[in-house]
Amino acid sequence: MIDELTIAGVSGGVDSSVAALCLARAGRRVAGMFMKNWEEDDAEGTCPAEADAADAEAVCALLGIDFHTRNFASEYWDEVFEQFLAEHRAGRTPNPDVLCNREIKFRTFLDHARDLGATRIATGHYARVSGDASGWRLLRARDTNKDQTYFLHTLGQSQLAVTDFPVGELPKAEVRRLAAEAGFVTAEKKDSTGICFIGERDFRGFLARYLPPVGGDIRSARGERLGEHPGVHFFTIGQRQGLGVGGRRDGSGEAWFVVGKDPATRTLIVDQGDSALLYSTRLQAAAISWVAGKPPAPRFACTAKTRYRQPDQRCDVEQLDDDCWQVRFETAQRAVTPGQSVVFYDGDICLGGGIIDATDAAYGGLEKAA
Repeated sequence: MIDELTIAGVSGGVDSSVAALCLARAGRRVAGMFMKNWEEDDAEGTCPAEADAADAEAVCALLGIDFHTRNFASEYWDEVFEQFLAEHRAGRTPNPDVLCNREIKFRTFLDHARDLGATRIATGHYARVSGDASGWRLLRARDTNKDQTYFLHTLGQSQLAVTDFPVGELPKAEVRRLAAEAGFVTAEKKDSTGICFIGERDFRGFLARYLPPVGGDIRSARGERLGEHPGVHFFTIGQRQGLGVGGRRDGSGEAWFVVGKDPATRTLIVDQGDSALLYSTRLQAAAISWVAGKPPAPRFACTAKTRYRQPDQRCDVEQLDDDCWQVRFETAQRAVTPGQSVVFYDGDICLGGGIIDATDAAYGGLEKAA
């Protein structure tokens, strides 16, 4: 084991820095690899790849391990960004972090690590892996507030068999303490948030560079025309910002929220307050990935999340056909959004998940169950 090489993905952040540190302190033969996944195209608000690479290299130098860089921007564009745009064109709201993990960090990165002679990889994700004769399991992180299994649910047996998540056993405060103790430049570095290729820029402005505005009507749930929007792909279910329809004399005075989108007619449908139109108890999902390689059963009970940070929700999951599963929740869920992921859990075990296709909300595409 000690002679095996592990390549740690070092992003220039504190979590990946401490992941590499933990491996080195455990006596593992380790090297670092920085992945550049996006080509910056302006000087302001983009992912600071050059500075991040310098920080990652400084960490590796302190650890006395080899440092490698790879540019995966072409693969990222083809496998992640193109699908991100296609989903937005269809009026859905994709999650590129899930795709990035599947296509880049645990496929392309793994391939390049093997080219360097590595038999294992490691990342700074907050998750855990366990295995026995029955197979490998993806487990929630010890620090449940930082758990990232929602974004890792597409990983299967072959990836988990060769992957380490060293910080998955640690609370975030301990990760920062270890980084400071080691003298890492990343110790106090702010955690990255949002989508890397957007960075701190305005989302609508960024997306408009690739999906030109195609305006349409904003209508109330009763059909009244309330205004215009620049494109349904700029909005998501449950959104309240940027609608520009507040303060109407005939309204209730409550905030307006997006409750539906019709890309065919370019119509954005809104309602006021905590509208019943936002709620659903049933969804259908496709592109299902099972960590174990197969579902627990054709029908089973578990908990699920339809967005990151959401508390677990009790549900019943049933297979309808080869690539369609139905999820029924015990209680109504707010703003379940097509294009996002639904991820299933059995306690700390992440079972897998899929992409939400439709819901039985008023404008979700499914009829209410009888």
